[in-house]
Amino acid sequence: MVSSCVLRYAALAGLALLPQTATFAQSKLATISFQRALLDTAELKKAQADMEAKYKPRQTQIDKTQAEIQQIQQQLQAMAGKLTPQAEGEMTAQLQRKQRDLQRYTEDLQADVEAERNDILRRSNQRMVEVVQKLGEEKGLDAVIEAANLVYAKPVLDITKEATAAYDKAYPVK
Repeated sequence: MVSSCVLRYAALAGLALLPQTATFAQSKLATISFQRALLDTAELKKAQADMEAKYKPRQTQIDKTQAEIQQIQQQLQAMAGKLTPQAEGEMTAQLQRKQRDLQRYTEDLQADVEAERNDILRRSNQRMVEVVQKLGEEKGLDAVIEAANLVYAKPVLDITKEATAAYDKAYPVK
């Protein structure tokens, strides 16, 4: 008698799980490589090219300063023991100034590039989320899952290229 009650309870508990499983099996899912979709957009490609052009003069200044530092170091090595203490001191001071300048130029450039890149990525990331949500609604999807966290998914579920195309259509490059 006790075992038949346990069996009936187990059977009822199992039946209670069936609707959830059946509902999940009927769900429409898609996967996306969010980062790839975002990086492949025309907007981000243009932003990358614009940033490279914008910061090229500053990178050129950094390269020039590095070359000057190397030149001074080579002169100091080549003239070791041949310079007066005053001349050697002046060259060493000049080298230290150039090294400080290089460090300042490099840090300033990195900070500016990082700030601009983060701003662009934040805005683009938000836009891509909106595009993916709209794409999901249009396709009647119940969920879009980041592909990087999946162990397996059929390639037919991947909407990465569609998301990039929808983004480019919604936010055309000017």
